[in-house]
Amino acid sequence: MRFRRRKPRPLGALPSTLSAAAEPIVAPTRRRRGIYLLPNLFTLAALFAGFFAIVQAMNQRFELAAIAIFAAMVLDGMDGRVARLTNTQSAFGEQFDSLSDMTSFGVAPALVMYEWILADLGRWGWAAAFVYCAGAALRLARFNANLGVIDKRFFQGLPSPAAAALIAGFVWLAIDNKFHIKDAWMPWVAFGMTVYAGLSMVSSAPFYSGKKFHIARSVPFGVMVVAVVLVFVVISDPPIALFTLFCCYALSGYVYWAYMWFRGQPNPAKPVPVDTTSAS
Repeated sequence: MRFRRRKPRPLGALPSTLSAAAEPIVAPTRRRRGIYLLPNLFTLAALFAGFFAIVQAMNQRFELAAIAIFAAMVLDGMDGRVARLTNTQSAFGEQFDSLSDMTSFGVAPALVMYEWILADLGRWGWAAAFVYCAGAALRLARFNANLGVIDKRFFQGLPSPAAAALIAGFVWLAIDNKFHIKDAWMPWVAFGMTVYAGLSMVSSAPFYSGKKFHIARSVPFGVMVVAVVLVFVVISDPPIALFTLFCCYALSGYVYWAYMWFRGQPNPAKPVPVDTTSAS
């Protein structure tokens, strides 16, 4: 009777059958590269509204351009909420939204204001328009960099949609009430407002974000009454109501910042430093 000599096996090695059973079977997965359609449709519509505002400004139809900027602001506010409600957030959507905001709330308001009245100031006019455009770009870049490390209740600096609404509201108000833009003081008022909006976007003033407000959450009856009155005021005279509303918002950040400084409390919109030692 002959015995077949087995090859020596390393210490601790398992038989092939046992090792194959011990290793989990991982099925090959294919990574989906699709794009969520619904929220990006709202972003695309906001981008179109900003582009439409630029075209109308080039055609000297400034009232339509201002209304298009407000439409872009409404659409921009809807895409993020739709993405959160439908759980369709994506990195592509975030980058697409930033590029759309730069067009609708950075380039479009600066060009509309320049074509409408700032061109009469020569180099001062295009300098003010560039300050606004650069402020919008820096504000969006800082927002993307500070995402997740600042207090969600506040924006650091004036949001670009609010700054665009301030500029568009002034244009709409002046045209609707037939202001004499050829007066000597009008271009300089537009100059000061454009520079103020541009610098406010890159400031550290805390502006209330409204992200803690949820539509599905119950609110007191008085809040509903205030909302109805606010809607009635806006519908009665949109140019005056919207411009007044966004003027108050554009000043609210500095008022609250001064209030916090007076009480000796830190600015809630400042980025929180990340502790790298604890994270490691």
